[in-house]
Amino acid sequence: MAKQTLFPGLGWLPNVLLAALTGLCSVSLVNPLAGAADIDFAKDIQMVLARRCYACHGPDLQEGSIRFDDRTSLIAEADSGLPPLTPGKASQSELIRRITTEDESERMPPEGKPLTETEVAALAAWIDSGAEYKLHWAFQPISRPPVPEVSTPAWSRQPLDNFILSKIEQAGLAPVAEASAQSLVRRTYIDITGLPPTPEQVAAWSHDWSDQKYTQLVDQLLADPAFGERWARNWLDVVRFAETNSYERDGIKPNAWKYRDYVIRAMNSDKPYDRFVREQLAGDELDEVTPDSLTATGYYRLGIWDDEPADPLQAKFDGYDDLVATTSQGFLGLTLNCARCHDHKIDPLLQKDYYSMVAFMRDVTEYAERGDLTTNNQIDINADVGEQYDVLESRKRTMEQETRKIEQAAIQKMTATEQRATEGAGRRQVLKERMQQFVDAETWDTYQSLKQEVREIGKQLQNLPPRETVLGLAVLNAHPEQTFVQLRGSPHAPGDPVDLTFPKLIGGGAPQIPEPPADAKSAGRRRVLADWIASDDNWMTARVIVNRIWLHYFGRGIVRSPNNFGLMGDPPTHPELLDFLATELIRNNWQLKNIHRMILQSSTYRLRTQPTDELEAQDPGNDLFCHQNLRRLSAEQIRDSVLTVTGQLNAVRFGESMYPELSAEVLASQSQPGKGWGQSSAAEQSRRSIYVHVKRSLPVPMLSAFDFPETDISCEARFLTTQPGQALSMLNSDWMQQQAEYFLKRVEAEVGNDLRQQAKRCLELALSKPAQEIDVAELLDLVARLKTQYELDDHAARHAMCLVTLNLNEFFYLD
Repeated sequence: MAKQTLFPGLGWLPNVLLAALTGLCSVSLVNPLAGAADIDFAKDIQMVLARRCYACHGPDLQEGSIRFDDRTSLIAEADSGLPPLTPGKASQSELIRRITTEDESERMPPEGKPLTETEVAALAAWIDSGAEYKLHWAFQPISRPPVPEVSTPAWSRQPLDNFILSKIEQAGLAPVAEASAQSLVRRTYIDITGLPPTPEQVAAWSHDWSDQKYTQLVDQLLADPAFGERWARNWLDVVRFAETNSYERDGIKPNAWKYRDYVIRAMNSDKPYDRFVREQLAGDELDEVTPDSLTATGYYRLGIWDDEPADPLQAKFDGYDDLVATTSQGFLGLTLNCARCHDHKIDPLLQKDYYSMVAFMRDVTEYAERGDLTTNNQIDINADVGEQYDVLESRKRTMEQETRKIEQAAIQKMTATEQRATEGAGRRQVLKERMQQFVDAETWDTYQSLKQEVREIGKQLQNLPPRETVLGLAVLNAHPEQTFVQLRGSPHAPGDPVDLTFPKLIGGGAPQIPEPPADAKSAGRRRVLADWIASDDNWMTARVIVNRIWLHYFGRGIVRSPNNFGLMGDPPTHPELLDFLATELIRNNWQLKNIHRMILQSSTYRLRTQPTDELEAQDPGNDLFCHQNLRRLSAEQIRDSVLTVTGQLNAVRFGESMYPELSAEVLASQSQPGKGWGQSSAAEQSRRSIYVHVKRSLPVPMLSAFDFPETDISCEARFLTTQPGQALSMLNSDWMQQQAEYFLKRVEAEVGNDLRQQAKRCLELALSKPAQEIDVAELLDLVARLKTQYELDDHAARHAMCLVTLNLNEFFYLD
């Protein structure tokens, strides 16, 4: 790769752009080297048919009586009088003629670019081999595959390595060498905890490097509480976590931060994933309801909410659509939300499947009502204490209403001047001085008694134990109405009633759900749904979550579309490995750290990031995992790494979110500038990025610049962009200027005022490894040039040196 540098030894920010551009290689739909025997129906044929043919010849529309998702239709006579294809005879198949003809009036597809030569060749080879259809890989039950035999078994440290190596060997290739101990220690620290190691930690771990020592490192980091903070953020992306409601007012969701803390604790405690699923979907309906499980139901309250919808009924079902989309994509890897208005155009998902999922959730009430923003969504952890508060607060409100009636009656008898005075801050003083003159003795005594009772209630409230509430399903509709298919997705056009059933493509079935008793708090349906999703027999759930874990260790999943395992998603590059990991998860009580440990201890994870020339030519997309992918740090990892290196990181965990300081220009982007954005102390602002308040209408620029996700919908995988705002944030923002100053103070405190030692220490801290002399020389030259050519004073030049060090490519990327 051509390397543009400001400092040859160090590398400079434009390399970020080059590294990103090299990752933008296009992925062909089929393997151009594949012969007839190598054709994979799901990857090479079904994907082409789904993307290029289903729009006119699929589940929703069958022009010419041709349906490409049904083999019977393809070998039967169409309206033209000819069958679209003749198995075993591609040259005689009408399909091949129509996709290769030069006559534009006949060529298919009629719009867009013609099929590529590779796609045509794959279709012809498939037809010649018999044109057999196979059930889409994701719609088949999990079966535990045997571990493949490989010619170099010594390379494998984990069974998963055999699945990787066998494909590499089949391609006639070989994996690259293992990363250096220093690189691997830094990679492992940041991947597991999200924080960089100190150079001293790297030196200690890499000394006398061995498999045993690496295993100790992995075990220590997986037990570090920072692990939960790093990996919880990945889950928060999936469930579209935010702490406000969106729309113009973008009101706060009280206690949303407790759901975030629940996820962090779940990750650190290695809560079994099936339990994690059940708690979020039905934490209030489990056999053992706990504060954790109630907090987990905050999952249902994280979405956007319009407090003044133009069409309330439409808004209500839009809320259900959000739940169906997030649940089906997040837990099952299916885009069931695409079947809201009609049967799914690509996957075998029916509109009634969509509304059946809605029916399972119909006891979920709307987030709130315009005049009551908390009753539906704030759960009392101690119900008895909560009831005491409710009783006393209700009595207090009644007494206050009675006192106000008496006051208003008296005010009406006062002079106009006095009446106007009671409309503002002077109300209490006017009532104190004048009210008794405008009421009779009996009314005055009643008024005084009411005020005394209000004071007594206030004292009783103060004497109660603290009231602890969490965001979740506080009020439910235990007897929901019948759910209907909605014609074209409109709640104003109900169609046929739907039963509670599971999608046929994942086993189907109609569970028996008893009618809830009259005094039930919920309908009991979500428990059934949660048990089905979290079942060992559900072949989607385990696959989806192990793929998400793999994604965050390699930069892409075994399935590149983590929220879509359907026909329009990307097929797995290693389907047997995916099933092996899924069965491992289930066999080990659904505990995710076992999968983390297996991946981290594998030879595949430990590979270098630099491919050989042969690998770049033969496997440019690294589909075979012949080398580790070069990965840029996430927005949170960048911010947290800066804080760590400058010595400012505040490691306090849990609790209410903090508010980084935002400029007046950023605050002005709101309809009411600054509304809802609090002020946190400098110490609070130095906490990890997972504790930053997530306000939908006011994203933090530093995080947004580095691809913090959209929070209105589930985020399956973050974009990794390279754009000017990143350089501007890292070089020019007030926050980075401040951090550079802290960095300079740190190195001064550690090594004194010697410039060479300061430059060396800057590099050691930022890159977590010993400084190279050529890099030290580049920084010294920078300081000299800034002083001589740009007339910066010594302090400013050293400050710039620290800032530049925090902008090096090696700081941003995992090698």
